Amino acid sequence: MSTDARTPLPGYAWFLIGLGGAVVGLLPWLVTGARLPLQNLAADQTTTDTPFALLPFSQYFLASIVALLVVGAAAAGIAGRTLADRRPRFGTTLLVGGLMVGQLLAAVQSSVVTIGMLEESTRTAVYAGAVIAVIVVSLLVSLLVVLLIARAPVPGATIALSMSAIVSAGWVGVALRDVMTYGPNELTQVLLTILRWMPAVLVGCAIAWCGFRSIGRVIAAVVSLLALWIGPAFFTAVSAAAGTRVLAPYPAEMAEYGVQVFLMALTMPELVIPPLIVALVVGVVGSLLLARRRTLRTRDATEPSPALAD
Repeated sequence: MSTDARTPLPGYAWFLIGLGGAVVGLLPWLVTGARLPLQNLAADQTTTDTPFALLPFSQYFLASIVALLVVGAAAAGIAGRTLADRRPRFGTTLLVGGLMVGQLLAAVQSSVVTIGMLEESTRTAVYAGAVIAVIVVSLLVSLLVVLLIARAPVPGATIALSMSAIVSAGWVGVALRDVMTYGPNELTQVLLTILRWMPAVLVGCAIAWCGFRSIGRVIAAVVSLLALWIGPAFFTAVSAAAGTRVLAPYPAEMAEYGVQVFLMALTMPELVIPPLIVALVVGVVGSLLLARRRTLRTRDATEPSPALAD
């Protein structure tokens, strides 16, 4: 490795990398125009002109909010891990600081513009509080993901990468929302197929990178598969419950409905088993290929060249 490759990047560069990760996470929403979704509790119900918002603040976009924040954290974490040999003192702190500044700015800006256009009522307070709570939890998950990917040993980073992979389809789907709504049926079917299998393939790639060379790595692979099983069912349940407008005044009934959908999605073999098989096959085959590649590189590095042998 050259001396230049070992030279630490300046601290501000790590802050900007973290900030860039936040922007990457928000990118699918920004390319759509980032107009706030229509609000059921808007004070003025006669207008469809909504303000610019850095996050889609709405009960119908809860899974999208999680995806936009968590994928941004994964992007920052991957950059931080890739540049580990150029990390200065407090580099990880600056990386996380840049990410959190960008994501907190998005959270505050979208919350302020949304609350500013809502009616003044108790149900508005409940609605805004619930969405803000989801944003706060997403920020905490984002913090965990960036730290694990950037600094944790391989098993911990693998779990964080798998968590990000699970929401990857939602992240891409934000940018493709209009295309899938108004585009031709043939294109929509192709995109839906890609989005359906994307999480499983990416989880498999994370497992392949991790491998199975130690108990810790095997556990990480198992946890990743469990996350692929439970995560989509959870997001399906949350989206179904939160998107049922008739249950909005009845939180207990909404929660009960969400639990029912979760258990149903969790126990339907035709939904659960195929993604797990795909992830496992990709993980095992990819791990074997990477192990073979490492073996060949090690052998090439230890064998003397023909000139030296002569």
